[in-house]
Amino acid sequence: MDPIEYFIDITADVCPLTFVKTKLLLERMPSGAMATVRLRGVQPLDNVPRSVRAHGHDVISLLPEDAQSASDPRLAHILIVRRR
Repeated sequence: MDPIEYFIDITADVCPLTFVKTKLLLERMPSGAMATVRLRGVQPLDNVPRSVRAHGHDVISLLPEDAQSASDPRLAHILIVRRR
């Protein structure tokens, strides 16, 4: 049986709603489950991973969605988190 995949796209949202939506997703997930969070913007790229860690969850990776995104926080990035 394949594990359930969790995904949220918060690219259209602004802080603090970006973390609120991410936190609500994490609360619905079982311990050990992984989620993919699509986000963009300087504040979400800084605040969401920091807040995920502060709430005791693991940040697995934060990478640009594509090569152009690497130098531009206005473009989408992909955050992978594991619920504790």
